[in-house]
Amino acid sequence: MSSMQPSPTAQAAIQQNSQAILHFLQQYPPFNRMEMGHLLMMIEQAWLRFYAKGTQITSPDDEAEQYWFLIRQGMVQGVRPNPKYPDNTERFVLTVGDSFPVAAILSQRSTRTTYIAHEDCFCLVLSATDFVKLLRASEPLRTYAIGGISTLFEELQQQAQARASAHLGADYSIHDSLASLIVRKPISCSAELPLQRVLQIMQQHQIGSMVIVDEENRPIGIFTLRDLRRVLADDPQNLYVPIGELMITDPLTLPPEASAFDAALLMAQHHIGHVCLIDEDQLVGVVSERDLFSLQRVDLVHLARALRHAKSIKALQQLRTDIHHLVDSMLAHGADANQITQVITQLNDHTTSRIIELVLHQQGDPGIPFNWLVFGSEARGEQALVTDQDNGILFLADTPEQAEQHRQKLLPIAQAINTALDQCGLSLCKGNIMAGNPKLCLSLEEWQARFDEIMNNPDPKRLLQASVFFDLRMVWGEDLGFKKLHRQILNQAQQRNRFLRQLAKAALNYPPAPSQLRRWIAKTVGSSSGAQLDLKRHGLGPFVDAARVLALSAKITQASTQERLDQLAAKGIINDKDAELWSDAYRYLQLLRLQLHQRQKNAGEPLTNTVRLDQLNQLHRRMLREAMHQVRYIQTLLNYRYRL
Repeated sequence: MSSMQPSPTAQAAIQQNSQAILHFLQQYPPFNRMEMGHLLMMIEQAWLRFYAKGTQITSPDDEAEQYWFLIRQGMVQGVRPNPKYPDNTERFVLTVGDSFPVAAILSQRSTRTTYIAHEDCFCLVLSATDFVKLLRASEPLRTYAIGGISTLFEELQQQAQARASAHLGADYSIHDSLASLIVRKPISCSAELPLQRVLQIMQQHQIGSMVIVDEENRPIGIFTLRDLRRVLADDPQNLYVPIGELMITDPLTLPPEASAFDAALLMAQHHIGHVCLIDEDQLVGVVSERDLFSLQRVDLVHLARALRHAKSIKALQQLRTDIHHLVDSMLAHGADANQITQVITQLNDHTTSRIIELVLHQQGDPGIPFNWLVFGSEARGEQALVTDQDNGILFLADTPEQAEQHRQKLLPIAQAINTALDQCGLSLCKGNIMAGNPKLCLSLEEWQARFDEIMNNPDPKRLLQASVFFDLRMVWGEDLGFKKLHRQILNQAQQRNRFLRQLAKAALNYPPAPSQLRRWIAKTVGSSSGAQLDLKRHGLGPFVDAARVLALSAKITQASTQERLDQLAAKGIINDKDAELWSDAYRYLQLLRLQLHQRQKNAGEPLTNTVRLDQLNQLHRRMLREAMHQVRYIQTLLNYRYRL
């Protein structure tokens, strides 16, 4: 590295343009969150340096890093050998607002990356000593230097919540612990107390439920006012029966440190209005639906219950119009993309289950038990506001002839269900991956044969099927062998090396982002006016496919991409840092997609996955570039692991 001592001209350039430099800094994180005094300190100590295209700025050949660089104009390329994957040298481009080499300065070592001016550029330069002093003084700068992409993602979450709160109003976060909602000691009773006395106590304390406990204060049952209607309708003399004979046994429980979101999702999943809080098996509180947040225009628990008990397809259609309001409200209360997609999927599950019941009521029970299976994003719990159907039917049959007979009876029902789902906003699958397709209305043995065929003959067509069918979950019906089938699939997939290698190869076959986009990723949105990005195709898809391959190789049962990454890290297949970076990048892309859908919905536009790049702010630009870099890194791992 050539001498870096600032010239009088370089220092004068900073002082003469201090207001412009200050304005520049305030546009980019984390400088936009720093105190004015710390920004002025940076401007006073920094100098401006020009680098012509192709100039090496700093490299591993230099001694312990002595300078910190912030790009003011232009682009800088980083070239770094990958010690884990020697055949894959990592290359990336930094642009305006990016800085380097932070890790080297913090570790007091030389950088492991060679930084070269990708085009003519200007950098603000600060000595490592002054940069470290600034880190000690400024908490936002220190947090960003340590947290990196996670800090950017957190700031984006805060921006999304602030926008939704300004529109809707918000009193508290769904991340609040349940302990913070407990306002009094729980009211409980023993199992011997008659119902009449229990009701008197409930009336006295103005509560809607009574928890029944044993001698050691452990909850063994719960009785609610909703249960009262049931037991009195059965027999009015139940007023004098011990509550232990009328209660709902094994009440659902959560620890006090669980969040309001955890309780709301549990209530929505199980159609209940109360959750017991236990600490070391002891009852410490009860949280009701009323105690939880009311998600402004729409209450999650109420909407789930309403969907599950809708009287008609038309009623379901009307109820589902509230889901996008729920998404707005969840953002206002602090939900992240993972939580929101879980809720959307849960509500879609309730819609599906109720449609099945309504269709069976309309057409009559065929007398053939079946399981309704879902694939793809619904199986992973990752559905957004725009989604299509991927589903199938599993039934039992003793012979191929009987299987065909059952199929002919079930197909009209399946097709009616598919049509009703489409009417409720879950679009028909263009690839006909639906239960109404005879090839997806199969007996247990036929499903096993279908998966065997995919794994034994992984040609392009079957690999495309694998990208859908190997994310699977049962939504409706008493289990007819689905869990056993799932275990068999995982056991067999782990042993099929050729199948896994071909699946990994297919995961790398996503078409590259358009050249206009690639340049935008490297530079700024202003240089690519009109460029667009398909968030599902170019961003989310590669993460989903890579995580699926790695999870199948490790026999991981979880279907969600987030849980798969967590389990892969727990098993040591990927390191914790990679798991965190990839999870953050994936959650960010999901958040960007949800925000896009909300804007389109509010504007009355069709819902798509295509975002216009010139509509993104500075923070989104940086985060999207980083997310796309992480896409490349996870694909690099697949490439190296399977020698592709």
